[in-house]
Parts: sequence; structure tokens; C-alpha cells
Amino acid sequence: MSRSGDLADLIRDEAGPAPVRLGLILGSGLGHLAGAVEGVSIPYHRLPGFPHAGVSGHNPQLVIGTLEGQRVAVFGGRSHYYEQGRADAMRLPLEVLRDLGADRVIATNAAGSMRPDIGPGSIMLLSDHINFSGLNPLIGEPTDARFVPMGAAYDPQMRQDLAAAAAAEGIAMPQGVYAWYSGPSFETPAEIRAIRTLGADAVGMSTVPEVILARFLGLRAAAISTITNMAAGLSDEAISHEHTKAMAPIGAAKLERVLRGYLRAA
Repeated sequence: MSRSGDLADLIRDEAGPAPVRLGLILGSGLGHLAGAVEGVSIPYHRLPGFPHAGVSGHNPQLVIGTLEGQRVAVFGGRSHYYEQGRADAMRLPLEVLRDLGADRVIATNAAGSMRPDIGPGSIMLLSDHINFSGLNPLIGEPTDARFVPMGAAYDPQMRQDLAAAAAAEGIAMPQGVYAWYSGPSFETPAEIRAIRTLGADAVGMSTVPEVILARFLGLRAAAISTITNMAAGLSDEAISHEHTKAMAPIGAAKLERVLRGYLRAA
């Protein structure tokens, strides 16, 4: 059996055999969402090959259980490219998600906005992305499956259903293009001007590798950003990771309501 299959069996031994319907990857400051799930928590260190997820604001645990009547797998932390220089660091967790039966994944992240109408405390549904880093988690994949079409990377039906859930909750959730910058340093004002010219609406250091991997593995994908700050050069606020963690819960409260509404309607 594959390594992901072995891990899926280990997880089923603890969490039960019922298949998972959806995976949720939590970004900085969003870990409290895992606590809303009624189920079993398994620390990443007990799952060989899972990332260390050594970023403050992340809680490296996999939670399997029920949220709003749906069987979900919640990844309480992710590994970023800037931690180990590996764009494919989340490949094994997503392979395990697939082997647990899921056909969908929703990634969340904290991001900086480049649009005055999407300020700190807002949430933004990703309509597309720009891989500004030029990195790719499928580099080194030996099969022709590596040539993944990305024309509809962010699943249109999932986006429609998430937008409907936000509208039902009375929450503004504009759609926009997310640019992936490798980090860990924040972007310069000149880099932000360049990304804006290319058509980006928000910028962050995650999510794009996971969406590429999800599509490679046959998972439908969607993603939502919590906006924690205006990008460099667009305001006078000081940008820092501590600021990101402090601001993330404001958008996270809206995000939780949207996700709960989406699951109730699924």
C-alpha cells in the first residue's frame, strides 16, 4: 500500500471508517475553527511525513469529525515553501485527504489587500491566482500527470455555493485574484506595484501550491483569504506577522459563518 494509504488506515483506526467529504486547510490565526469540529484530533508528529508546520499561529493537528452535519478533515496548520524550500510540502496530507474519501478541499489564508474596497477584516473568495514565485509543487513529478490544466483551478460550483452562503449570512465576500509570493520577508512596495499591474487583488505566502496539488490529485478546490492588512506601500500601518495574527480573527469570524453555511447547504 502507498504511504498515504497507510496513513489513511491509521487515521481511520482512530477516527472511524466513515469517508470524509471535504478537507479544510487553515491559515494563520484561523486555528480556532478546528475546535468547532466534533471529532478526533491527531497531532502531525504522529503522522509520519506530515509537515512540522512550524509557524506561530498554526496548530499542527489533523481533526477528523463532523461540522454542520458533514464529515470533514481539518488541517490545523500547513507547511509553507519558506520553511524548508519545498513547494510540495503539503502533497502527502492532500494525498491522505483523497484516500480518506474527500473530493473537495477549501484552503484559507491570511493575505494583504491591494484593493481599497477590500480592507483589513474583510474576506475574499479567490477567483484565480498568479504564481508570482514561479515555483511549482509538481517539479520532479515523473509522469505526464504533472501537466495539470489550471483554467478552472478554483472550482466554479464551489465558488458559487460559497458566495451564496456568504450572501445568506449577509457577509460581503468579493472575489479576486491572489498572488503567491514565496516569503518569508514581506513584499516591497515596488513588488506590490508590479503585482497590481499584473492583475492581483491580494497577496500571500501560501495556498497556490496546495491548489495545484489538489487539482493534480483530482480534488476540487476553493480558497478564501482573510485580509489582515493593506499590502506594502498602500497604507501607513506597520506590516508584521504579529499584526497578521492579531487581525486574522476579525475575518475568521466571518469566514466561519460562511463555511458553516456552505456545509449546511451541501
